[in-house]
Amino acid sequence: MAMGHRGEKQRPIWLDVDGVSKGPGHPFYEALNRLLRQQGFDAFVEAQCRPFYAPRRGRPSLPPAVYFRLLMIGYFEGIDSERGIAWRLADSLTLREFIGYELSEKTPDHSTISRNRRLIPVEVHQELFAWVLTVLGREGLLKGKTLGVDATTLEANAALRSIVRRDSGESYRDFLLRLAKSSGIETPTREDLSRVDRDRKGKGSNQDWQSPHDPDARITKMKDGRTHLAHKAEHAVDLETGAVVAVTLQPADRGDTSSLENTLDEALENLAVAADDEAAAQQMSQTPFQELVADRGYHSGAVLVTQSERGLRTYIAEPKRGRRNWKKRPGEQKVTYANRKRIRGTRGRGLMRQRGERIERSFAHVYDTGAMRRTHLRGHANISKRLMIHIGAFNLGLVLRKRLGAGTPRGLWARFFACFEPLPQLGERIADLWTTFDHLRVLILPQLSDRPLYAQWT
Repeated sequence: MAMGHRGEKQRPIWLDVDGVSKGPGHPFYEALNRLLRQQGFDAFVEAQCRPFYAPRRGRPSLPPAVYFRLLMIGYFEGIDSERGIAWRLADSLTLREFIGYELSEKTPDHSTISRNRRLIPVEVHQELFAWVLTVLGREGLLKGKTLGVDATTLEANAALRSIVRRDSGESYRDFLLRLAKSSGIETPTREDLSRVDRDRKGKGSNQDWQSPHDPDARITKMKDGRTHLAHKAEHAVDLETGAVVAVTLQPADRGDTSSLENTLDEALENLAVAADDEAAAQQMSQTPFQELVADRGYHSGAVLVTQSERGLRTYIAEPKRGRRNWKKRPGEQKVTYANRKRIRGTRGRGLMRQRGERIERSFAHVYDTGAMRRTHLRGHANISKRLMIHIGAFNLGLVLRKRLGAGTPRGLWARFFACFEPLPQLGERIADLWTTFDHLRVLILPQLSDRPLYAQWT
């Protein structure tokens, strides 16, 4: 057989669209499109975004329904940047079909996606997030009675070495050079600068330093022990269903007791929007948001008093503080002892286990496999837009998990291949049965040698 050669081919002038091969599609994205179509997704986002487009004339734009679907692809495919989303769309026939682009149409590039992100305000993204919660309510996946709250850090798109002083704009290196020269070192080396900076107290204070590229980023210690410029993302999760009811993006140096109120207020607003829908209200709890579950970082007397005034039952883990003096704080003593009694009960221990499972699962899906642990955008407004649609896609995945058994395209393929895992075990069982039967034949048949049927068995 002669070896073939790859040569240059002349492209045809005319293209027969009917004869062009199409991809087989993906059952997950087909089911997602059916869900969005049933719930009126396209009409909703177009109505929300219409005030931000020219009424008559203007350059051809990216439809709002396409823009939001592109951000959903970022979650489902685990793509961290808008440039990566645009490249993946141009390369995949399945995603073209999901977006609604024909093979002859040019897909949008990353600059078009980012322009639409800047054009559409964060309030519209928040409205879409609340709309997704309404869809969850209609599907019976939103109860809203027991909420768990926890936070995690997101690495900012800014280098720690680029920080400058807030008062003078002086860079960190120039600041160290000035300190070294003031201590008597005329020509300091790198080792001298390191020695001057080693034992200096408060050298990473957010009160003195900021990033010139992302002023919203804060110096903080990450979960793995490294120090980075970062943001703080806080989730409020329905512990009965695993749905993320609210997400807020806040400064990374803000304590949990200070950031809790913003997240709870956001959760209450979103639950109220979902309860306005009759179909969703029938599936939700009749008395929403009665219980709050959180870890020990949220425990303080002021927090417990505030939540008690809200009418909430708190299940907040209590850190070991030793013996406390309650003489001047009788109100805090009462709610602290009541909270301690609840978390030690059977229901309290069960809620703590659910908190570790449901909230950490949302973190793992959204930030680890969803590729949002490190942000590629700057500023809380820009990051919040991407984050809300990311978590909205996670919530839609709960509906698809109920219908298909998987909440992501990769999860659906894993479920498909899992069907074939028992086959080797089935083969081993058949082989064991055959061996057992052969042993019985050897033991029994010699005893039947004087009978006519023995000849047939042998």
